Amino acid sequence: MSYFARPQSSAVKIVKPPSNGDDAGKAFQSPGTPGTTTPKKDSTQRQCRNIVIYGHCKYQDKGCIYYHPPTTPEPPATPPLPTSGGKRPESPVLGALSAQTVNAPVFVPKSAVTIAAAAAAASSPGSPTTSRPSTSRGATIEDPFLEQDTSWQDYPDSETSYGQYSYHPSEEVDGISQRLDEYYDDGYASHHYDEAAAYFASAPAPVFIRQPLHYHLYTPTTAPDFVPSTTNTHFVPPSSDLRQLLQERSETTRGIALAGLNLPEELQGYHTLVPLEMLGAGGVERRKFGNWFTSVYRAIKASDGLPYVLRRIENYRLMNPAAFASVDFWSNLKHPSIVSMKEAFTTRAFDDNSLVVVYAYHPNSETLYDVHLKQSKPTAGTATATASTFSQRNRFQSPANSQYNQQQTGLLIGQQPPIPERTMWSYIVQIASAIKKVHEAGHAIRSIDANKILLTSQNRIRLSICGTMDILMHDTPQDVHLLQQDDLTQFGRLIFALCCGVPGASSGPHFQKSIDHLLRFYGQEMKSLALWLISKTNVKSIDSVLDSIRYRVLQEQEDALSGVDRLEHELQGELENARLVRLMTKFGFINERPEFAREPRWSETGDRYIVKLFRDYVFHQVDEHGNPVLDMSHVLSCLNKLDAGTDEKIMLVARDEQSCLVVSYKDVRTCIDGAYNDLAKAAMNSPAAYKHR
Repeated sequence: MSYFARPQSSAVKIVKPPSNGDDAGKAFQSPGTPGTTTPKKDSTQRQCRNIVIYGHCKYQDKGCIYYHPPTTPEPPATPPLPTSGGKRPESPVLGALSAQTVNAPVFVPKSAVTIAAAAAAASSPGSPTTSRPSTSRGATIEDPFLEQDTSWQDYPDSETSYGQYSYHPSEEVDGISQRLDEYYDDGYASHHYDEAAAYFASAPAPVFIRQPLHYHLYTPTTAPDFVPSTTNTHFVPPSSDLRQLLQERSETTRGIALAGLNLPEELQGYHTLVPLEMLGAGGVERRKFGNWFTSVYRAIKASDGLPYVLRRIENYRLMNPAAFASVDFWSNLKHPSIVSMKEAFTTRAFDDNSLVVVYAYHPNSETLYDVHLKQSKPTAGTATATASTFSQRNRFQSPANSQYNQQQTGLLIGQQPPIPERTMWSYIVQIASAIKKVHEAGHAIRSIDANKILLTSQNRIRLSICGTMDILMHDTPQDVHLLQQDDLTQFGRLIFALCCGVPGASSGPHFQKSIDHLLRFYGQEMKSLALWLISKTNVKSIDSVLDSIRYRVLQEQEDALSGVDRLEHELQGELENARLVRLMTKFGFINERPEFAREPRWSETGDRYIVKLFRDYVFHQVDEHGNPVLDMSHVLSCLNKLDAGTDEKIMLVARDEQSCLVVSYKDVRTCIDGAYNDLAKAAMNSPAAYKHR
């Protein structure tokens, strides 16, 4: 290419064009012919590059020798599109440019300011491609807002004459920077620099998009159409109340007995006895089971460390070991509405002959009698009926209900019932289900009483003391069919007692009032069921009971399934706790370890140093005032991302703030696993460490 082959040096001397046309030939002189000027042959016909690049030439009226198109009051219109033959119409602006220059590739701008200009120029097919301002012989002037464009056209030798623009290689180039500043005056440069500065000032700050967690803590996982956790459902209370109940149960399980009760320290493998009922102190009436007094204790079994209920039958001498034959059946019977029996034995640890029957333990459970039927004693000067005593967990009953006083006023018809109808039907379905399970196995419960049924959670009841009567009455043969009929009769009496709020509502002078009360508050279906159960003329069966209340059974099943979903939802929120505990355990094994593998600074070098810096990033952050930042959400988020091993990057800064590392959570997890595996291998090789694992 002849155009680029002529120059002998990259240094170019650029001078300002003369101010008038007479001095134009004296602006540049050839060193070989001093004092003479040889104007360029086609300089007056060649278009000024300032017009092509900038649209105007500041030296147009100051002696610029190139061609300048005439100015018009209106902005120049967009050149017409090419014809169908692909030829451009002749234009005085493009007449001096070859097709190579016109079709040069569009440059890629460096800044966002020129991106829009380049896109607008590319969208107009007839607009010429702009190029960089040029000096003689291919030297370019750097423009920070334009990309370097090397696609310069080749001019034929016949049309190129350097004349006065030729230079000698030894010519001085001092002052080029000053002349460049003069060529690009402050008006043009400041315009583009101000525009760029305005763009970067208005541009929004970069936003770092965090990757979503693969695992979430306390994140709802159930479908949105399920009942929310803040709703009080039939079997499951709101989430906050459920947590409180579970905490109370845990606290009750770990409780100990008061001093001075003179309880045995050990009882057939059970220890830490705690009475669950008042032992007759303060005028409290002792519970009786048949003809025997009973007391209930909670104890811990030494073999498994679990709590159990020990029901003691006082002053009972067991003469025949065959009485324990029924224990095998009751210990193998599993039903959600029956408290399962574990074992039975006799003991003299209480300074008498006692029979002890062991059952499963349900913390903070109460009998239906204590919840719904127990009457408190009237205070002095109070003429009203005694008020009912209610448990904290009795959510379906108001403590203001005090409508019944069996001793003084009997049934007070017209007041609100103590138990809602939905709760009563739930009790009936659960008790009927337990009766059917036992009757199908060829046995009878023999103790369906409000004092023997436990309310273990919200609207959840369980029959207790099942099997104890079989041990006590083993020497009295009885017909199982008659015992099953008696179970149904006791079931009917229990319905009357719970609906009317008085234990003897199914008999006595207030029986008709009890029937009217059931019909008024619970409907004909409840009244018919209760009367049919206590009747003595019919041969009753539990299958007939379940068939008559099959719609209530379906409703109970729906509520039970909804409760299971709710409990799974609550469990899912606690599922991630074990993962975080494992991570914290690994942190404790690795961080600040004094010595390992004969290396005193093992925890401060290698991958362990990254683990230490990550520990500081999670737990030891401070604000701009040096105060500690205790952000639990930050800790949980970081630990979950670490456990998931995400690719999100974080910057870990040393404590002296002289160095920093940019790593991902995946890298940190790899470091933790590697360090922990080194410790685990050493532990496996050590017999002493293996013994304690």
